[in-house]
Amino acid sequence: MNAGSALLDSRAAFRGAVLGAFDAAIARGARRIVCADPDFAEWPLDDASLHERLLPWLKLPQRRLLLLAADWSVLPRRHPRFVAWRTPWAHAVEGWAPAEGDEAELPRVLVDDGDVFVHLRDAEHWRGRAGRDAVEAQRWRDALDGRLERAQPAFFLRPLGL
Repeated sequence: MNAGSALLDSRAAFRGAVLGAFDAAIARGARRIVCADPDFAEWPLDDASLHERLLPWLKLPQRRLLLLAADWSVLPRRHPRFVAWRTPWAHAVEGWAPAEGDEAELPRVLVDDGDVFVHLRDAEHWRGRAGRDAVEAQRWRDALDGRLERAQPAFFLRPLGL
């Protein structure tokens, strides 16, 4: 990803931007990556090469991948490899559900603790932006941090009650 931003106009562009954003965040040594989506159905989370690239990053101290979703039932069906891969990394790959009232209009966004961001503003037509912009990334961090402060833990290793 180059400095600035690029427009997204297709499912493939979105998926490529997400993978590129993970690569850029890892390369710059991000300590935290936050992803939000109503259900992560269309994200490339089952990509085996993404898992391989995330492993060395997760082994570094104080690295966290935070996922915020309103509906966690989709992830095991759409991304079973990701769910299995995440098991030993549950301490660093956290799942959160928005507080009651915060589920509405949950943005589809990835942001790191620097300048990397991806935002899909129109999921029906696959329109959005991705790139490296410190101001845009800070705006998304601010928006997501407030939701995460009110969020509840989710994406458990085992269903509750078992």
